[in-house]
Amino acid sequence: MKRSIQKGFTLIELMIVVAIIGILAAVALPAYQDYTTRAKISEVVLAASACRTTVTELYQTGSASSLPGNNGWGCEFGTGTSNSTQQTKYVKALNTDTNGVIKATIQGFTDASVNGKFITLVPLSAAGTAATVSANLGSALYGWRCGAQGDGTDLPAKYLPGSCRGN
Repeated sequence: MKRSIQKGFTLIELMIVVAIIGILAAVALPAYQDYTTRAKISEVVLAASACRTTVTELYQTGSASSLPGNNGWGCEFGTGTSNSTQQTKYVKALNTDTNGVIKATIQGFTDASVNGKFITLVPLSAAGTAATVSANLGSALYGWRCGAQGDGTDLPAKYLPGSCRGN
């Protein structure tokens, strides 16, 4: 008797492969969605960083006679500012307070845990110490703190870009 040689895969082998692919997809899809959200949030931080340059320059060159005030640093846009039309796809507004703390309002996301939330950038006079106009105007800043929950950031930390985590 002649035996026929088996060609192809058995049903159980195909089912195992489909199950493995399904498990990998179930794990990878949420991670990919978080990654794409973080990439979009980078635009928000980039817009705030442009304002950060302006605030840094004013701290270094300013004098007590030229205190900027709320939304008076020259880089603000959106609600509550004199430039209410300049919005981007993911940034609804960029506001500053009297000490130059930048608050970016997020828009354009379907996820309620992201849309309408805030990211803050705080100027620092020393490590961990927020700068104030009254004490630090006319001097160089130590650096910036980005995305700290205590500063007004209410965006979940998992969506913050790497440059804003752990601050």
